[in-house]
Amino acid sequence: HGLYGVNRYSEIMTQGERVIAVSDTVRDYILREYPDTLPVRIQVIYRGVEGKAYPHGWKPDPAWQQAFAAQFPQAAGKQLVTLPGRITRLKGHEDFIELIARLKRRGLAVHGLIVGGASTSKLRYLQKLRDRVRSMGLESDISFTGQRDDLKNILAISNLVLSLSTQPESFGRTTLEALRLGVPTAGYDHGGVGEILRTIYPEGLLTLGDFDAATKCIATLLQQPSPVPDDDFYPLRNMLSQTLELYEQLARAPR
Repeated sequence: HGLYGVNRYSEIMTQGERVIAVSDTVRDYILREYPDTLPVRIQVIYRGVEGKAYPHGWKPDPAWQQAFAAQFPQAAGKQLVTLPGRITRLKGHEDFIELIARLKRRGLAVHGLIVGGASTSKLRYLQKLRDRVRSMGLESDISFTGQRDDLKNILAISNLVLSLSTQPESFGRTTLEALRLGVPTAGYDHGGVGEILRTIYPEGLLTLGDFDAATKCIATLLQQPSPVPDDDFYPLRNMLSQTLELYEQLARAPR
């Protein structure tokens, strides 16, 4: 179960003999929005990441880095601040633009990367974001990459990755992927992203709506970054083994 809209269609997700929640955030959401759900029926099984696919300190090969630099020459010599995620109002792109502007006013040599595609229904919003960047004089400071199939590479060369979703998310897989690569990551302290950051990198916790504090925190992470712990957080094998174990328990249960 995730953070779905509260309705009869979603409620059926709580009717199983056991309900898998991908984070404590989701567990609390189920109990709050569907109070008839017995807590003992909910099992938290965190989403996982394959450590071998996201090794700490990994970098893409020089040929890819050269090609990327040629595609985005305006980012040369600057610290890369990346916001991954599809183009939608919920992902915090407007907050990102404001934060890049504030970092520039502080004198930081940063370049913002907005990494993600826009569906046909979101093209008007994408244009609004582009217009906002232009009106703020940030055209040489923020790049829209569009949909990419090399997000891992972009995360790995970033100096800082941000998660600015304005509504809580059920988990925050991209945040975890960036941290597993050893890249400093900051995000709003709510939902699954807040859980991940509190566990792995509390230095990156931001308060939703407090631009002054967020700018200060991000500037510190860029100028004096705290190292990301090199540990096997949220491993994929745990997710798989716990899920299989749950199914086996149910299969053995008397009927």
